[in-house]
Amino acid sequence: MNSKTSNEKSKSLSRRHFIGTSASLASFTIFPRYVLGGANHTAPSDKLNIAAIGTGGRGMTNIRSLIGFKDVQISAICDIAEETDYSRFYYKGFGGRGPTKALIDNRYSSDEATKDYPECEVYIDFMKMLEKEKNIDAVMIATPDHNHTITSLESIQRGKHVFCEKPLARTVYEIRAITEAARKAGVATQMGNQGHSGEGIRQTVEWIRDGVIGEIKEVHSWSNDFERMGCRSGRPKETPPVPKGMDWDLWLGVAPKRPYHLVYTPYTWRGWWDFGTGPLGDMACHNMDPAFWALDLKHPESVEAHATGGSKETFPCAAIVYYQFPARDGKPPVKLTWYSGLMPPKPEELGPGEDLVGRGNGILFVGEKGKIMCPGWAGDPSLLPHSLMKNYKRPAKTLARSNGHYRDWVDACKGGKKASSNFDYSSVLAEAVVLGNVSIGVGDKIYWDGDNMKATNCPAADQFIKPIYHNGWKI
Repeated sequence: MNSKTSNEKSKSLSRRHFIGTSASLASFTIFPRYVLGGANHTAPSDKLNIAAIGTGGRGMTNIRSLIGFKDVQISAICDIAEETDYSRFYYKGFGGRGPTKALIDNRYSSDEATKDYPECEVYIDFMKMLEKEKNIDAVMIATPDHNHTITSLESIQRGKHVFCEKPLARTVYEIRAITEAARKAGVATQMGNQGHSGEGIRQTVEWIRDGVIGEIKEVHSWSNDFERMGCRSGRPKETPPVPKGMDWDLWLGVAPKRPYHLVYTPYTWRGWWDFGTGPLGDMACHNMDPAFWALDLKHPESVEAHATGGSKETFPCAAIVYYQFPARDGKPPVKLTWYSGLMPPKPEELGPGEDLVGRGNGILFVGEKGKIMCPGWAGDPSLLPHSLMKNYKRPAKTLARSNGHYRDWVDACKGGKKASSNFDYSSVLAEAVVLGNVSIGVGDKIYWDGDNMKATNCPAADQFIKPIYHNGWKI
């Protein structure tokens, strides 16, 4: 993958030559205390240098979690915006280069153990950051979906460990490319479906494997939160100026050129085909996750979507997607139904005034002896009918517990066991999720050959499986 011109390449070569010749001048160096380790200081050999690509709402949230680890240093950040106002949205507060650098530098300068750390380096262009910052061990990626692939692959190809937000990428082809590259490079990975590291999903898997509700052939999962989609049908006609401190061309990345507008960024890009993955990509990697783990789901046989609204530019805010999974190792076939902007039928076991848990996000397993419902983000399970809960003897904890979604990734980067939502696991979930968008895009049921990434009955699906890149980028 490459977007550099020959002139840019020559500049990179010149810079490397300069660094190489100037290094011989460093005969005498005074080292700060953190380099030497010792009491209350983490030695370099034990410290993971992390760079962040994307410091908006999700990026800032991830950085706040990573910055608290004593064996981690956020050494560089990259974002196309100097400052982004999220006060009107879910994340609240501000993101962007300025607020993020202030957060990081204030955190390190206020701690005796880290107060003499170097200031965090700041970049607008992630390629320049990756080329210059040779000490980076790992990269956290929280850009809009359309730029996940170029940032992930460029990081992986340099041997960097990668934490990438869900759903890894916009399309099946990109998700597969990222996963295979990471596997080949042997880097530690983690997808940002944070509930996967929680206690709730482990209980759900253990209960289902314990057989409390018997064989499961039917699953329902949903998210009726469509605030972040924007729910428009076409592009705006206005062409306001690009905000000061923003590089709009870098934000567009691999996407086709278009004028800047607030309807694309910072918040509702998810609702646009060129940039996001719609309600499915936003929430299904969280809410459908328990089914993939507990039932060992892989590639679906078919996917059929029915949607209302939306256009060639934007995702529909309301859709129902039917996934059919084959039998697996003695387990029966499973029909999984996803609801975007809608709720499934209320289970008959719930009485008047009772409703599904999760405040509009969740999953429901339908078994031959009962049901299990969980709130969104793979939350704690409960049994239906409620009488099952009273007498149910919880099974032994057979699954390894997590030290936290970010801690597990950091430990994996430092040679520990794989993080539980590493790309080998999470890519299977993510591919199935974005397949729902393929069916929405073509307006038809597709029969899926997962190994070959092919909708066998629908050649028109190809355009939604492998994207066309723009602005000099290739994959």
